[in-house]
Amino acid sequence: MIPAAFEYHAPKSLEEALRLLNRHGSEAKLLAGGHSLLPLMKLRLAAPRCVIDLGRIHALRYIREENGRIAIGALTTHTEVLESPLLRTKCPLLPQTAWEIGDVQVRNRGTIGGSLAHADPAADYPAAVLALDAEIVAASADGTRTLRAAEFFVDMLTTALLPGEILTEVRVPVLPPGTGTAYRKLHQPASGFAIVGAAARLTLGSGGKVERVAVGLTGVAPKAYRAAAVEKALTGKKASEKLLAEAARHAVPQDVELLSDLHASAEYRKAMAVVFTRRALEDALARAQSKKR
Repeated sequence: MIPAAFEYHAPKSLEEALRLLNRHGSEAKLLAGGHSLLPLMKLRLAAPRCVIDLGRIHALRYIREENGRIAIGALTTHTEVLESPLLRTKCPLLPQTAWEIGDVQVRNRGTIGGSLAHADPAADYPAAVLALDAEIVAASADGTRTLRAAEFFVDMLTTALLPGEILTEVRVPVLPPGTGTAYRKLHQPASGFAIVGAAARLTLGSGGKVERVAVGLTGVAPKAYRAAAVEKALTGKKASEKLLAEAARHAVPQDVELLSDLHASAEYRKAMAVVFTRRALEDALARAQSKKR
């Protein structure tokens, strides 16, 4: 189908984009990679009167180390995340996650900022940024503010971004020695989205004990979440496959609303959340152990 008529703008600076967004308000939609917005427009499920294409704002496309963290511009593509030597060395969970996104075409065009701002419940990055305790920077005409990943995802397709704000940067930590990470995912065969995706970060301390662990889950509920009960079951204990398997059983809290659709029932998602949490933890542990040698 053909989208409804709309006004198109392609600003070359963040300031220009913010002015346009402030002028058009709720009638405007932001375009980054376009993989979410354009299909909705073609199906007439979205009919914005104004589209603001951020693709020419080259200042929002970077990966660099700053003040002990790694800053990633919102328009950085999945391929750039995947191939970044800095991220592969100091925060490999994001490249591991990017590898699981879509296909080559999607990775070459889609952006980390666009994915996070869209907050699709089956997207991959939300699990990873939660497991990394990432920070997300939003800009508006009034300035910038920084949000924790834990407070960024509000509900299905809903974030803590306010009207007039643009997501501009993601900040992730430089991981300490003895840390292993992994992202494991049950793919939806046609789209590549996550029926269930689990991101794990695990740091080993003295005696092989789990010093710190974080697990993020996507695809299971209307929004990605941290598996706090899994983390509690592991922290301070000597790591073993048996311990990981027992902890993974707590991947889905009782108060989580499970998704159920034609791809997977709620019961199946719950079972697979346990399986893929265990697999992610096992991979993260193996990588942490190899770094401790």
